[in-house]
Amino acid sequence: MIIDFHTHVYHPDYRIEPFWQGRCPLTIEKVLEAQEAGGVDISMVSNPIHELKHLDPDKQFEWVSAHNRYFAELQSKHPSVFCFATTVPWGGDRFLRELERAIEQDRLKGAWVLSSLPGHYPDDEDAFPFLKLADDLDVPVVIHPPSVGFGEERLNIYRLASSVGRPMDGALAIARLIVRGIFERLPTLKLVGTHLGGGICEMIGRMDYAYELQDEAYFLGSYEPMLIKHPPSHYLKMMYLESTCYHLPAARCAYETVGSDKFLFGTDAPPLWKLKKRGVQMIRDLKLSPENERKVFCDNAKQLLKL
Repeated sequence: MIIDFHTHVYHPDYRIEPFWQGRCPLTIEKVLEAQEAGGVDISMVSNPIHELKHLDPDKQFEWVSAHNRYFAELQSKHPSVFCFATTVPWGGDRFLRELERAIEQDRLKGAWVLSSLPGHYPDDEDAFPFLKLADDLDVPVVIHPPSVGFGEERLNIYRLASSVGRPMDGALAIARLIVRGIFERLPTLKLVGTHLGGGICEMIGRMDYAYELQDEAYFLGSYEPMLIKHPPSHYLKMMYLESTCYHLPAARCAYETVGSDKFLFGTDAPPLWKLKKRGVQMIRDLKLSPENERKVFCDNAKQLLKL
């Protein structure tokens, strides 16, 4: 069995956004088409939720609620589809209650959130009640980058916002969650980084020496207040990483960093659904043992999502 952890669908009422130029590829039909073409058995459906950046809180809540209810319909209708709820971590009580409803009543499988919105990251104190709720509900929190993160003014050419900006924003969010002590406060939190965690695995060695050198590295700036008891790599290994990428050495680095029990197969297709086969082949090109390949393709997701 192959479970794709990372596919996207939009609510039909929201496919008219100018961004899609009338050809939105994020439909359930495209998911099922790509699923068949790639030899995938189960697709985990989410929404990339890029539009939240442009909405006020009331419109964000309307948008989130509409998608959660639509995903509940998809999950009921299609046996090979399961869905993540969408939310805004720092949105306050009404977003918390909507997430709780979507998980407990609609049986959605976890919370899909942005790595940032303007002025906000998931480690912000006003996002902690969300993380605590997800921990209490025992569902994963999946971190996905926004359409454009920091440095937008330098990412508006050659699709750099997508190819470079998005993964960098995801890596920054994960780094902040680690050093801000989220895993010390919530050691059983199930956190998933999409796109290999956005390159965090290459950076984690630098994060470790920044922590370990302490006074010797005074010229790099302060490391106070100290909120963690172990090197950052200790906490990264507590996370799951999802495999979407297009470079085999990068996938191997992430796999070796978190290990066979914390690596999840995903393709981010659709929208770019023709990459489905390439994603499947990349896992096979890792040349894992049959047991570990089965973990990546299926067993880890089944256990995490209680499928």
